[in-house]
This record gives sequence, C-alpha cells and structure tokens, in this order.
Amino acid sequence: MNILILGGGGREHALAWAIQQNPKCDRLIVAPGNAGIAQMAECAALDVEDGGAVASFAEENAVDFVVIGPEAPLAAGVADRLAAAGVLCFGPSQAAAALESSKSFTKEICAACDAPTAAYGHFTDADAAKAHVRAQGAPIVVKADGLAAGKGVIVAGTVEEAEAAIDDMFGGAFGGAGAEVVIEEFMEGEEASFFVLCDGENVLPIGTAQDHKRVGEGDTGPNTGGMGAYSPAPVMTDAVCDKALAEIVKPTMAEMARRGTPYRGVLYVGLMIQDGQPRLVDYNVRFGDPECQVLMMRLGGQVLDLLIACAEGRLAEARVNWADDHAMTVVMAAQGYPGAYDKGSVIGGLDTLPEDSMNMVFHAGTKEADGRITASGGRVLNVTARGETLAQARDRAYGVVDAIDWPQGFHRRDIGWRAL
Repeated sequence: MNILILGGGGREHALAWAIQQNPKCDRLIVAPGNAGIAQMAECAALDVEDGGAVASFAEENAVDFVVIGPEAPLAAGVADRLAAAGVLCFGPSQAAAALESSKSFTKEICAACDAPTAAYGHFTDADAAKAHVRAQGAPIVVKADGLAAGKGVIVAGTVEEAEAAIDDMFGGAFGGAGAEVVIEEFMEGEEASFFVLCDGENVLPIGTAQDHKRVGEGDTGPNTGGMGAYSPAPVMTDAVCDKALAEIVKPTMAEMARRGTPYRGVLYVGLMIQDGQPRLVDYNVRFGDPECQVLMMRLGGQVLDLLIACAEGRLAEARVNWADDHAMTVVMAAQGYPGAYDKGSVIGGLDTLPEDSMNMVFHAGTKEADGRITASGGRVLNVTARGETLAQARDRAYGVVDAIDWPQGFHRRDIGWRAL
C-alpha cells in the first residue's frame, strides 16, 4: 500500500515509525514531515488543511490510505474531501470533529446522552463570564471554546486568575479559539487518557496513558502541549475502562450517529477519575501528543491493520495484541517554551543513539540545516523507551536524554512520578 500521513510533529513521526513496520506498507509519504521523519520516509510540501490539494496529491501519487495526524485538517474538513474523492482515510468528518473543535458542542452532546462531566457555562461575553466566575468561586477551569493547540485551558486557583484568563481569551491570546469560552467546575481526582477507535458503530479500546501538561517539575508552571507521558495509566483499571466505555464513550457514539454525524477515527477520551468513577474532561479527535508516542511504542506494526479496519468499518473483527510492558516519553523543549523561544540551535549526539523497538527519539520540531539537525519548534524531541516495568522504561529514556548534546534545550526529570 501507498500511505500518506498528514502532519509534521512527534505524533506523526511515531505513527510513521509504527506503520512502516507493517509489511502492508510499501511506500510512506509524510506531509510536511520533519528532519527525523525525513530519515525514514518521503516528505512532501503540502498544505495539509487544503482538502482539495490533499485529494489531488493522493490521486497523483496513487495513495491508498491517508492518516490524518493533527486536529486542524480534521476541523477543516479534509477527511470529507478525501471521502468525496474515494480515498480511504483515517480521521473523522468535519461535523464529527466538533467534539474537539468546540468545547460547547461536546458539553451539549454529554447533556443529551447523560455522560458524566463537569458542570459548565458557555459565554460569548467577558462580563457575563466574569460574573459566572464570581458566583461560582475558585478553583475553576476556563477553556477557549475552539482549537488552541492543547494550550487553551487555564486551571485558575483564584477568581482573579480566572478573570485574567477570560480577558486573555477574549483579548485574542488564543486567536479565534478564544472568541467564546467555556467555564467549568474544577474536578478533583487523577487525570488520565483513554484511547478508543470508533468506526461509526463499534468501539475498540487501544490503550491508556497519562501525560504531564505543566512545564515544571512537580506539575508546576504554565500549561504546555505536554512535557512527557507514560503508558499504561495505573489509575485506568479494567473496571474504570469498562465504566468509561459504558457511561461516556458508547453513549457519545450513539448520540453522534443519531444526529447523522457518526464518528470514525480515534477518540482521545480525557478523564478525571475519583473513587473509581470516571468523568469526561474533554475529547480530542486525534491521537494525543506525546501520548501517541508511548502508544505506538507499545503497539508497533499492528497499528496499520487497526487503522484500516477502523476506516473500513470492520472494527468488530479487529483485535489488539498488547505486550505486558510499559513505555515512557520525555519531551525535550527549547529554553523559554511555552513562552518565547529561539529557533535554529544545533542538536548533537543524535546519530549515536539506539533506534529499535525499545528506544526511539521521535522528532517533533526539527529541521535539517547544512547537514545538521536543528530545533525549529517549542517541543523539539520526544525521547521514548519501553521496559518490562515503568522504572526500566524511565531509566532507558533518561539514559538517552543524557546522551543528547543540546545546551539550548530543557526537560523535566520527573516524568511518571505519580505512577513511580
């Protein structure tokens, strides 16, 4: 098969790495890709949010299957355009992608199907939003309603902090994503991610993970796109997974189908678990980043078969084969992230590192300049390792981190601390 992956981050490098291990994969193209992906697959310059351009590229290159990595092309309707062109595609329609592109839409769906989630208010006006915050008190959660690259959520410890977040959002700090806000009650408990494939009718759980959103050790400082992750998540016991499927995922899928917008793709189910009871934090309509990296490390080449079965509506006959193992990824980011950071610093030592089914450095924000790998983003590398235990995976991952020569980068040393 000729396969096209859309995206250029660590998630797409991990997807490419897993898919390429499957013998069904003959030719692999990633658009736009990055310096790490370019070492293992073809990279193509393509506007991944332009459905017409993607469909034309797929036709010209005899592409059999397209995997859409990031949320923006899904929200832009690229999956719909590929379906119209008769190209098999993994990823939900534009209408179904509203589960991520609109927080208020997700709340509406939860209300319609009685899925347990935080109480909320939806606002298009800063003064009304602030009045709600003053009435509710803190801690409270302020979310940009639209897509904000994983950063549009502020957990405010005080009313003043919440009001400042509201001003930032309506003031354009998150672009169009913050033109409307959702304000939620603060949920106590432990947060985890549950990944489920959905083909419009059937659901198939494919793993659990926990990530570290805050920039600083001990989970302190501002939110980021994610500073590390590990899989499986200890809090996601079989009982919690079953409850989440029965009370949240399956009712949501049934409601989406009832509305004529069946959901097909991976559903990233963000959960808050307290006393064995899961409640929905939010949905993402794609693999998380960096959670995808630990999932791919554990799943390997079977991923392609699972994604195709999902896209073709054959999930009822699909099975996941899990190794009884653990994986961890440590994000190396540019100094200053998630604020202002410099680009272009050279990263040394990468060519001496082990790359196999137990250790991989997935590139997130890199490009090649004069034959050298340089940093081109905020989150730059995802150092990922497997082990029989989480402690073993951690030791392997940090062993590789310590072998990378990049003085302009930083990372957290405590990834996985809750579980360890």
